[in-house]
Amino acid sequence: MMRTRPLKVALLGCGVVGSEVARIMTTHADDLAARIGAPVELAGVAVRRPDKVREGIDPALVTTDATALVKRGDIDVVVEVIGGIEPARTLITTAFAHGASVVSANKALIAQDGAALHAAADEHGKDLYYEAAVAGAIPLIRPLRESLAGDKVNRVLGIVNGTTNFILDAMDTTGAGYQEALDEATALGYAEADPTADVEGFDAAAKAAILAGIAFHTRVRLDDVYREGMTEVTAADFASAKEMGCTIKLLAICERAADGGSVTARVHPAMIPLSHPLAGVREAYNAVFVESEAAGQLMFYGPGAGGSPTASAVLGDLVAVCRNRIGGATGPGESAYAALPVSPMGDVVTRYHISLDVADKPGVLAQVATVFAEHGVSIDTVRQSGKDGEASLVVVTHRASDAALGGTVEALRKLDTVRGVASIMRVEGE
Repeated sequence: MMRTRPLKVALLGCGVVGSEVARIMTTHADDLAARIGAPVELAGVAVRRPDKVREGIDPALVTTDATALVKRGDIDVVVEVIGGIEPARTLITTAFAHGASVVSANKALIAQDGAALHAAADEHGKDLYYEAAVAGAIPLIRPLRESLAGDKVNRVLGIVNGTTNFILDAMDTTGAGYQEALDEATALGYAEADPTADVEGFDAAAKAAILAGIAFHTRVRLDDVYREGMTEVTAADFASAKEMGCTIKLLAICERAADGGSVTARVHPAMIPLSHPLAGVREAYNAVFVESEAAGQLMFYGPGAGGSPTASAVLGDLVAVCRNRIGGATGPGESAYAALPVSPMGDVVTRYHISLDVADKPGVLAQVATVFAEHGVSIDTVRQSGKDGEASLVVVTHRASDAALGGTVEALRKLDTVRGVASIMRVEGE
């Protein structure tokens, strides 16, 4: 039997995502009511520019006073899609204190202050859901938090930023340089006017922190995530990757140590074999590869950004939270019981592809090989080419720690026969 009193929803932000949330709430009102067991009513919309025309939204619902809206006391659910740290953090905690549960798409805030927000939600007996914070429409947080709750996740490897994937895919398929591919992404609306958050890995790092925390039942903050952008990736790197049967992706990688005693979270460009499922993820799509003990290998794929995809995830959370309100219960909160330490990047073990500019004369390869051996880094393959006294030496290692590789490169730079280190790229997915 359906409850007749509607559940009231306050919407904070009415941009690309917020306006789509409002539209779906209106056009799919009957379906949402049937799925929830009660009608949902948009009770207020907080914006910065009240004079802007917002199609389908009653102007009487629009306000610039977001604080007053979340303090009303009759709001059941607050949907926060304004982004940033403040005022979003204060508005969310205020909403909990005044009786509302919260659905958020705010990856930066959840990555930075997720523990405190969960604690505030628990204190007031309310829900905090944020499926839309990580990969747009792709169901990912709920499968990790609920479907795999009885399993042990060992690795999460993913493409979680559509802008960077579009740029790298264009470089790979067309031979374009970084700037040319970025310009195309900007013209098509895939990249912001200031793409720093995307191309320098800040966006992906926030998502990696969230995924690692959920997957490993451990608090992982944004500051715990190693971050390396992709602005230095070149056409020459792609040519080298193709020679190895690889492509290059900006990856978010969250791993449990082999002994199970620690975890790592990192974001950086990496070569990945063409045989790996992530290698075929094209254009602005996202995909996340999850490895667990019982379920094995799982892959989640789909559009990772945009108004409609992100709104889909927001509405999915809204339905779940509203059902909980009707049932007088709350859903899963933070699970951080494992409290595993987060290891620094220097402890991470992986393969490396190193391209060196060297003198083209006898003995150079032996000198380089000696440096690798002295630092305990085993060489898998070597490729050398050159003429007129200059040469290129490409070394692919077996698995080695980041610290050991760093020491190796520092020593290589001191050799008279090494003119420079052209590039260093990690090799993942094997």
